[in-house]
Amino acid sequence: MTEYNWCHGTHCHEIETQSRIRGSGDNKVLRTIKIKAYQGKSMFGNGGGNIWDYFCNHRCLMDFVSKHTQAIINIAPRREPKETPIKVEKEKYQSQRYQYDSNGGGYVPYQSTRTTIKTKNNS
Repeated sequence: MTEYNWCHGTHCHEIETQSRIRGSGDNKVLRTIKIKAYQGKSMFGNGGGNIWDYFCNHRCLMDFVSKHTQAIINIAPRREPKETPIKVEKEKYQSQRYQYDSNGGGYVPYQSTRTTIKTKNNS
């Protein structure tokens, strides 16, 4: 694997920045950004490639995804929904809020509900 990759953004070579200008005299061009590939590092922690080894910025990433969305989805299509078993716990508790009035206001008690979602262990 090479130490560098060219940005995969579909319009990277059209973005008008000083860093993309190459050539001399009347032969100047806007060139795609060259990116240093950081081997072994992963944004996902699984040892795979880092997405930023292939895209110079978020705009180029989104341009690529917009153009190739259907092909990306076709790699691993989802034919049914995924589900995670959960347990929903509701707890009522006493709280207070500030209520303004003609005398300036003050704290007023009220009953609130706290909802906690916990995933069930599949063991």
